[in-house]
Amino acid sequence: MLKHRLLTPRPPILLGFGGLLAFLHYNDERRAVKIGKDSYTGSDTAVAPIIGGPFTLVNSENQIVNEQDFLGNWVLLYFGYTSSPDIGPDQVRIMAKVIDTLEAKKNLKVLPVFVTIDPQRDTPAQLRAYLKEFDPRIVGLGGPVSAVRQMAQEYRVYFKKVEEEGDDYLVESSHSMYLIDPKMKVVRCFGVEYNAEQLSKEILKELKKHQVNA
Repeated sequence: MLKHRLLTPRPPILLGFGGLLAFLHYNDERRAVKIGKDSYTGSDTAVAPIIGGPFTLVNSENQIVNEQDFLGNWVLLYFGYTSSPDIGPDQVRIMAKVIDTLEAKKNLKVLPVFVTIDPQRDTPAQLRAYLKEFDPRIVGLGGPVSAVRQMAQEYRVYFKKVEEEGDDYLVESSHSMYLIDPKMKVVRCFGVEYNAEQLSKEILKELKKHQVNA
């Protein structure tokens, strides 16, 4: 049975201008490319994941979190926004149904995480209210625009504002969903062609592979 580690609560941190600069600087420092030894040549080589990487964002409880807080969990990660008119809500519903299916039928826990690609409008309170309508277990993440953009780039997520009319706009995006292992490494990327049943089966396959190789 895979264990599900609860995130450790942290006191809320409000970000003023100085705090915001420190927040962004901390993110940049943690993204420095690590240098390691090539196992074949013995020479120095850059070591970095192809998809994914460190991040520091703000959750729906207005607490700062980073990728270290998710270690030990299987994570199903989706990038969306609360004003999405169609595909976004469908994908969140699929996410909620998948975690229910895996837990109820297979006794496997996967932590659902929703990262907003519209942090200007998706405040912590907005994320909390939106995600509660689907499943209160879904962790909502947002924060400064630059921090969200950096994470999206690391996960190869495309997004762009379209049909702008003042504060009213849509966000075009790739709608990718990622399965991440307990070491925070991306295992699979899923597109919108998967329904809840298909996605549950594919995720179960990956979890079984991990159990065999562990």
